[in-house]
Amino acid sequence: MASIKNLKKDINYVLGDVIEECYVWELTNPKADTKKSDKIIDEAIATFDELIARVHAKDVENKKEYFKSISVELESRAQKLLDQVNKL
Repeated sequence: MASIKNLKKDINYVLGDVIEECYVWELTNPKADTKKSDKIIDEAIATFDELIARVHAKDVENKKEYFKSISVELESRAQKLLDQVNKL
């Protein structure tokens, strides 16, 4: 992990891309029900809030491992959200 600043950017960009994919799906399927895509967007926002809160935690023993675990969690959660978007 290069820096905390880059981790924050990664969280923002990755989850922003998931939300953007939902909006693109909604625009390309105007007659479809958007409840599922809205749920995915809400989950992406909740994930963003949770991961940013973890980045700002002060009482961390092993910072390198802690931030690496946040990065790994971001990757797994984003993949799960993208799988949901692809099933729409």
